[in-house]
Amino acid sequence: MSQETYTLHVAGLTRELPICAINEHLDIAAFIMFSDVELTVACAEELLKRCPEFDVIVTAEAKGIPLAYEMSRQSGKLYIPARKAEKLYMSDPVIVEDESITTSGKQKLVIDHKDLEAMNGKRVLIVDDVISTGGSLHALEALVARSTGTVVARAAVLAEGDAADRTDIVYLEKLPLFLH
Repeated sequence: MSQETYTLHVAGLTRELPICAINEHLDIAAFIMFSDVELTVACAEELLKRCPEFDVIVTAEAKGIPLAYEMSRQSGKLYIPARKAEKLYMSDPVIVEDESITTSGKQKLVIDHKDLEAMNGKRVLIVDDVISTGGSLHALEALVARSTGTVVARAAVLAEGDAADRTDIVYLEKLPLFLH
């Protein structure tokens, strides 16, 4: 039995995304950039063309990291990943909580205080692979708000469902939700 897929055209590339059940009423097309270097490089290049000037990229662990890394590599700008838990190297962890459509329950995002200092006075670009409910964005914005940095844009490869109607995000393509 073959799995149902959704055909996505983004950044000049085509990918077949598996459709996965979230609950009995909702399915999503799973967009996974991990290990797809061609897709990550192309999407980073296209997003950078659409984003305003920035100094620092902030993203959430884990799916946003390859994209943020590649955008950092192409632009020469610093990127800071917010981690899912405190790490031993963090001398002064700063924690916020959010809820995500693909993660059950609350999820923590943590950065070290020195990363907040790196954002002070800077133009911050928040980056994620997919924006759906906006929970991860909200948590990242809350982290940035602990600094004196200013969020200049929120960017993602895909805007899922109602997120595609938002005017405060930069994205490459819409991704439908599959209601039943």
